[in-house]
Amino acid sequence: MTDWIIAIAGTPEGARLATALALVSAFAHALFGALQKGRHDPWLSRAAIDAGLVALMLPAALFLVPWPQGPEWLFLAGAVAIHFAYKLAMAQAYTRAAYTVVYPVVRGIGPLVTVGFAMVVFGERYGPGQWLGVALLSGGILALAALNPTGDRLGRPILLHGLAWAVLGGLLVAGYTTYDAWAIRASADPFTFLAWFFLLSSLDFPLLLARRLMAACVAPGGGGLAVRGIVGACLALVSFGGVMLATRVGPVGQTAVLRETSTVFAALIGWGLLGERVGWRRAGLMAVIASGAVLVQVAV
Repeated sequence: MTDWIIAIAGTPEGARLATALALVSAFAHALFGALQKGRHDPWLSRAAIDAGLVALMLPAALFLVPWPQGPEWLFLAGAVAIHFAYKLAMAQAYTRAAYTVVYPVVRGIGPLVTVGFAMVVFGERYGPGQWLGVALLSGGILALAALNPTGDRLGRPILLHGLAWAVLGGLLVAGYTTYDAWAIRASADPFTFLAWFFLLSSLDFPLLLARRLMAACVAPGGGGLAVRGIVGACLALVSFGGVMLATRVGPVGQTAVLRETSTVFAALIGWGLLGERVGWRRAGLMAVIASGAVLVQVAV
């Protein structure tokens, strides 16, 4: 599998695989975000998910893939640091604002900045039609967020604080997408990077939760939270692992843009599972987002 992934990188076959992985990752990430924003405290949910990841990835990292060598440990350290900052920003944002407010802001900012990073770091180039697609996608996503704040019950100051954390989360999405793409390309075995990344980056929130529990900041959960943690861990593997592999074999900017179709899935999930309204304006914006993603893939 490793040899095949390396062999198709930068080829038309690799681009097709990257497209498929990005779409699967988008759906999984929308489910993942809804799971973290569900009935449990976001800190509690994220810690449960990370604990599930540790349980799943510890045997894989120790026994199923080669161990990291030399500078690969430094690549992993950088990835762990930037993902910790992202997770912290998302937990703060979800504590203060609704899922359908936070999620579109984060995902709308991410692709715009990621495309710019990809041009600088990887030398990728985009034509006018593709830039139009990026503008439509990000503009549609951010417009989705603008439909929601008036109904937030926590009050405007808290909401604005949550939106500030969401903006930071979007910038960190661009940062980790670019960094992860660079690191997984620089690693000898992409699956070694993935296994050890998931293991090492999942140790932080369980430790933070233990501290918050001792300080009585959150109430402990029960068996339902354990199930949420395992399901969330599986979704994280598909979502984050899928997009990392996609950036290994295909263009980083296009992958990042296509993955943000997760916002369309998120709006449907927010309506169907979390009881948040989806009207005709939001449906129209979802069509704009999808059109933008298609333009980035096919335009020049």
